[in-house]
Amino acid sequence: MAAVFLKKLPLRTITTENSCLRRCLGRYIMQTTALAQLPRTASAPRPAYLIHAKAFSAVENTQAERKKKEKNETDFSNIGRKISERIIHLFDEQGNDLGNMHRAEVIRLMDERDLRLVKRKPSAEPPEYQLMTGPQIHEERMRLREREKARPKTGPTLTKELTFSSNIGQHDLDTKSKQIQQWIEKKYKVQVTVKKAKNTEEPESKIEEIFNQILQTMPGIATFSSRPQPVKGGKAVMCVLRHLSKKEETAYRETQQAQEGDPLNKKNGNTESDVLHQ
Repeated sequence: MAAVFLKKLPLRTITTENSCLRRCLGRYIMQTTALAQLPRTASAPRPAYLIHAKAFSAVENTQAERKKKEKNETDFSNIGRKISERIIHLFDEQGNDLGNMHRAEVIRLMDERDLRLVKRKPSAEPPEYQLMTGPQIHEERMRLREREKARPKTGPTLTKELTFSSNIGQHDLDTKSKQIQQWIEKKYKVQVTVKKAKNTEEPESKIEEIFNQILQTMPGIATFSSRPQPVKGGKAVMCVLRHLSKKEETAYRETQQAQEGDPLNKKNGNTESDVLHQ
């Protein structure tokens, strides 16, 4: 029995060793396969010296400061007690020059008189400020707003288009004339096209009379930018109307005043200005 046991013992030892080797080899293969299947998008962190940083630009900072300064110069508002300069040039609420003053003295005057402080000319040296009341600030804002609205806007003039037939009724023509006047008052150019009625022979003078009738509804407001002319092979007539320039408006008013003071023109009833038909 002992001899048989001793013979089987080496065989069991070899079998156990083979089993352990298979298990270890299997684990190694599984780990290698799993690593190979991982995505390769992840990369190692870049060294700090290779990371790009935004360069400092003194030019960009200067431009930003200039834009901010221009915005502050055009702004008109109460700055309160936030006076960044130590010495400022001060004007009172009546516009009187109080000379250069320390900001502490300016704040004292504001408290004593119950006034607000606004920038008048920040680019001056020293910068100019003015003491004002609340109503004065409101009136100045309204004045600046009106001046901004009155400032002419740059850019191309837009053109509106309107097309209708020459056999249009008087009521419809009046409606379209009002629409044209609204566009003209908004400084638009208006392109008006009148098509000749089908199966009828109409002289061009009739269509021109329609244009003149439209223009007569807007005395002192509109005139021809381009005179009526045939288009589409003579099947229609087109013209462009525009708002009067300031020079033309002045000339129209002077002509009207001269005609109102001339009894001969009153008798003849000639009150239309030649400016409208230039």
